[in-house]
Amino acid sequence: MTISKNFVACAIIFLCLTTLVTCDKKVKGKHPGKGGHHKKPLPGPKVPVKGAGPRKPLPVGPGGPEKIFNVLNFGVKPGPNTDNAVNFIKAWRAACDFNGKARVVFPKGEFYATQTVFQGPCKAPIAVEIQGAIKAGSDISSYTDDFWISFEKIVGLNVFGAGTIDGQGPNVWKYKEKGGSMLPISLKFMHNEHVLMSGLKSINPMGFHISIVNSVDVTATNMHLIAPEDSPNTDGFHISQSTNVKVLDSVVATGDDCVGIIHGSIDVVVKRVICGPGHGLSIGSLGKYDDEKLLQNVVIENCTMQNTDNGARIKTYGGSLPSVAQNITFQNIKMTNVSNPIIIDQAYGNSKAPSKVQINQVQFINIRGTTPTENGVDIQCSKVVPCKGLTLSKINLKYIGQKKLPFTSLCTNAKIAYVGPQAPSPCR
Repeated sequence: MTISKNFVACAIIFLCLTTLVTCDKKVKGKHPGKGGHHKKPLPGPKVPVKGAGPRKPLPVGPGGPEKIFNVLNFGVKPGPNTDNAVNFIKAWRAACDFNGKARVVFPKGEFYATQTVFQGPCKAPIAVEIQGAIKAGSDISSYTDDFWISFEKIVGLNVFGAGTIDGQGPNVWKYKEKGGSMLPISLKFMHNEHVLMSGLKSINPMGFHISIVNSVDVTATNMHLIAPEDSPNTDGFHISQSTNVKVLDSVVATGDDCVGIIHGSIDVVVKRVICGPGHGLSIGSLGKYDDEKLLQNVVIENCTMQNTDNGARIKTYGGSLPSVAQNITFQNIKMTNVSNPIIIDQAYGNSKAPSKVQINQVQFINIRGTTPTENGVDIQCSKVVPCKGLTLSKINLKYIGQKKLPFTSLCTNAKIAYVGPQAPSPCR
């Protein structure tokens, strides 16, 4: 049978129209899924038009991703022959002035620098990550202030990493031993707010390891501060005129106080610190300067002390001007071979003139361990302003010295309340 071309064309058009109608009914009809209704699809990502070029990256700013400022991109060079102080500051300045989340990164490697100031204010909170080793230059004449590296006038600072701050103290300690002035502090935090430091290792500082001055809300955690037992004036954490400071879960083995808390310090907590060797966990020295500010609300607890010269200590200068230290608690401290486990010395540095630092409301609670000294408790307060409100509770110290001497307590110019067992025996 012959079929005309017109018939074939009409048949094709009819089939196409039938197909379109069927598809349209499926779209408008019921969906086979749950509920039987077709759900309007969510809009998908726009597909770039071919030839339109790459998509713009996400903006980096407040609320956006963190921007990294690697010091190597600012001219910093590893090795002992380059003083990187200026280029460190260039990297810092770029990050500090960035209007968003910023992190300065010191990568793995050894980087040398002389005196360096990281100064704010910054446009946003800022982080500093240290993975390599930063080593100090040893030319003392290049340091015009009392620090090697300082962080100043910053609100919101996080300094962290697995890196090392190496003060190279053995190159300069001889100057301190000859009666020279105070040597540079490795890290000084001054006039800052909301600071966290964690994970870092400080070794062989020229002077103190870390100084916290005129700052608010500072936490140091999981820090390791290491120097030889005979290194001069190498305090671990030195806290002054600061509020709400916490030193937590850290190890300090050094040549001076593991922690030293001086005037103007308020609301300070020291917890789970391992100290030794060193000169102890100390309040003071107090009374060294004119017009010292109130020190109060200090808690030192759950700490371990090993082979230290002193344990829980308060020291004030003889001949000082009037000031006050109050509401201080040493609690749950374990001592091994500590020479002076509990000591208040108000004739520190000058035994000829009485101290005028008033010590009030001090508690020593659950202090236990061993000492090679026959005076396990040595409390020598000022005759001008005797200590008030002292409490010794659950003291359990054991004498391990070689001499067969009575194990005793010495107390002068102090009112002491005793709670629970006492070894050595209380003062009478």
